[in-house]
Amino acid sequence: MKFFDRKEQIAELLEMKARSYENHSMLTVVTGRRRIGKTTLISKAMGDECYVYFFVGKKNEAVLCAEFAAEMRRTLGIFVPEGIRMFKDIFSILMQEGMRRECTVVIDEFQNFGDVNPSIFSDIQNIWDQFRLNTHIHLIVSGSIYSLMTKLFKDKKEPLYGRDDKTIKLLPFAPSVLKEIMAEYAPDHTNDDLLALYTYTGGVPKYIELLVDSDALSKEKMIDYICRADSPFIEEGKKLLIQEFGRKYGTYFSILEAIAEGDNTQADIASYLGAKSIGGQLTKLEETYNLIEKKRPIWAGEKTQTVRFEISDIFLRFWFRYIEKNEMMIEIGQFPLLKEVMNSDYNTYTGDTLERYFRAKMIESMEYRAIGRWWDSKGYTDTKGNHQQCDIDIVAVSADDKSVELIEVKRNPEKYNAALMKEKVAFFSRKEKRLSRYRKVIRCLSLEDM
Repeated sequence: MKFFDRKEQIAELLEMKARSYENHSMLTVVTGRRRIGKTTLISKAMGDECYVYFFVGKKNEAVLCAEFAAEMRRTLGIFVPEGIRMFKDIFSILMQEGMRRECTVVIDEFQNFGDVNPSIFSDIQNIWDQFRLNTHIHLIVSGSIYSLMTKLFKDKKEPLYGRDDKTIKLLPFAPSVLKEIMAEYAPDHTNDDLLALYTYTGGVPKYIELLVDSDALSKEKMIDYICRADSPFIEEGKKLLIQEFGRKYGTYFSILEAIAEGDNTQADIASYLGAKSIGGQLTKLEETYNLIEKKRPIWAGEKTQTVRFEISDIFLRFWFRYIEKNEMMIEIGQFPLLKEVMNSDYNTYTGDTLERYFRAKMIESMEYRAIGRWWDSKGYTDTKGNHQQCDIDIVAVSADDKSVELIEVKRNPEKYNAALMKEKVAFFSRKEKRLSRYRKVIRCLSLEDM
């Protein structure tokens, strides 16, 4: 698959390189989840320029140093003594070389130094502080374990705190890029195919590449690709999360599975787990691991008790719903049954995903100052005396703060009930007085609008 998007991030990397070469050494941190394309981005930005590339595998420090020394000899053509056993000596040679020439150094999976030798981070800090102002090195460090990379550079207790000059966090592809990819490789695709691509990959480049390379870009072919014994999708979620959590992942997995099943309040999640207290784990999943988001009705204050939790990663939401949940089915090779389950549940499951697609599309448009949803857990009584749930899928305030769009999302627009939606908006207006100052636009979005 050819390279898509990332123009802004490439420009940032090139700017940091230019500043490093013209002024003094600078450090860029590139973060993002596994398979998001960090290494590919860096390679694309560097083009044909020669640069030093270190991959930090979980090996003995002396073994890594031998590999790094060979890379330096190859790329820089400099003398590096044999038998170096400590990374601080490798890094010191690099920084001294930066006094004589401009150079880019990439350290991939940087957080793994913590498994090799935790003192390496202090060594890097000391050497960097000593040489930074008198050298011309653009140091790029990347890592796919979000919690560890954040801790290394943002925690005041860590030696590398505040040493980053630029942090680039790679996110999944936006809806416009997904449409561009489908237009390139599946020009006859349907909007349902586009929705399936968003549902099963979450916009993660590597997952999209796997489907592109297998010519699996229709909804049916995607499900066929996923539901087979050798599918890389089967183990991907577990690999991704064990990387973050370590081996003590049981409770975290159960919480994510509960949210994927629709138990999205703290009480419902606790009930699903049969646990009394999960507040600490929820906080870690949100703040440390960046895997869930706490959602409140738009305009609700921070202290509101009306809170829902949402898995922020679209792929993981799918993986927990179908792969982790059906682990026993997969273990006995019942892939035809897994396919049947995914097909039968597709329309229901993708309803929420379609909402998230449209919210992402609206965010990308830069036409709004606030985008959220609104709900009232108690609901209301309609004109016929029937109790109605009140949940407005998308509430979007215009950039000029003069109008608000109130949107119902339906796969099939024929199922949209305009009268019922007006009742919901009227109830919302009674509950939230600030809505009265806006011009209201009430509408439905469906598959046709993707």
